[in-house]
Amino acid sequence: NSGVVCLLRPLLLDIVPSIRQTTALALGRLADYDVELAEAVVKAGILPQLICALPEENRYYKKAAAFVLRAIAKHSPQLAQAVVHCGALEMLVICLEDFDPGVKEGATWAFGYIARHNPELSQAVVDAGAVPLLVLCIQEPEIALKRIAASTLSDISKHSPELAQTVVDAGAIGHLAHMILNPDAKLKRQVLSALSQIAKHSVDLAELVVEAEIFPVVLTCLKDSDEYVKKNGATLIREIAKHTPELSQLVVNSGGVAAVIDCIGSCRGTVRLPGIMTLGYVAAHSENLSMAVIVSKGIQPLSICLIEEHEDHIKAAAAWALGQIGRHTTEHARHVAVANVLPTLLDIYVDTRSSEDLKMKASRFLKALKNILQKCTYLPALEPLLHEAPPNIMKHIIGQFSKVLPHDSKARRLFVTTGGLKKVQEIKAEPGSLLQEYINTINNCYPEEIVR
Repeated sequence: NSGVVCLLRPLLLDIVPSIRQTTALALGRLADYDVELAEAVVKAGILPQLICALPEENRYYKKAAAFVLRAIAKHSPQLAQAVVHCGALEMLVICLEDFDPGVKEGATWAFGYIARHNPELSQAVVDAGAVPLLVLCIQEPEIALKRIAASTLSDISKHSPELAQTVVDAGAIGHLAHMILNPDAKLKRQVLSALSQIAKHSVDLAELVVEAEIFPVVLTCLKDSDEYVKKNGATLIREIAKHTPELSQLVVNSGGVAAVIDCIGSCRGTVRLPGIMTLGYVAAHSENLSMAVIVSKGIQPLSICLIEEHEDHIKAAAAWALGQIGRHTTEHARHVAVANVLPTLLDIYVDTRSSEDLKMKASRFLKALKNILQKCTYLPALEPLLHEAPPNIMKHIIGQFSKVLPHDSKARRLFVTTGGLKKVQEIKAEPGSLLQEYINTINNCYPEEIVR
């Protein structure tokens, strides 16, 4: 408000190097503080002045200049575009070639803040020729430089298959894969994130990541003491497993499903989410893969998530995964039903106290319920639902009873003694409807006086 930005501007051209550096640092701190101050620095026309003599400046000035560019770029795509527009990328590339690791780190950081916003800005970073130099940076001995270079490659890769391919073509995957076992947790987080962002786009890219022999090495990350390493490790496995049955089978063969299940059991909250999704993707591909999840005892931790978790999106993911496991055959559905999942799913679906977010996701719970119900012929699990299910679910439950009861005398006896047949008589169905047909089929299994 006192016009400090305009007072600082001429000091960038001062004859004394330390004044130029301190001025750049002051501008960086102002711009870093909030978006309005960053805009004020841009409007004052400081950026061209900041970078005009950058190649000739010393390392302290270069670091401070990179800090200003990063501090401005971080706030919004528009401000990042202003940094690109003034020709900063070419200067930052020069900084990436500097001998000083601190200068490289500052430039890498600035590239990351520019690239993360959108595909166009990410493409501008690629076009400036930054990617091969960033791949060299992840091979440098300094751990801080490795971390930020891996993070920036992740930010470039995340937007599109084409941008990810650019990172792959520069030879990044092999170097990233080698660092999965690095003892530094922060570096591992960024490495796993970068590999995930590459693998997520397509089958081809996922296969290239797998070919770098990340299995079974990546499974050790699921036991890491750092929660973000666990989460990012599970995310990488999810991004590979989701593409094809073959890639899911590879995850299963390497012991990935069992490791993911252990991971879900050993943590709480959002750390569980990618693991939950992984099990759903694997199970969705085929009957055999779904059975692999069942055999590895995957149903129990998922049903625990339904009860334990407070976040609605985690409950919704667990419900979806259980629906994928149970939807294949009567045998699959039976395994899910025996774990007493159906009443829990129904309770969440009909709970009037559920948040608005959860009500929006109610369709997912309904779909999961239907997926399991349409295959479930295990009547002891279905019977309790008869007494609390709303009409849109009741139809599916009655449908399953109408399939089983005509062929199973023991089930018919139980259905009477537990009050199931009585409950069916209370259901008001439209004449000629599918539900009425189901009820007629059930009633026809019994003598008329029992039905009466």
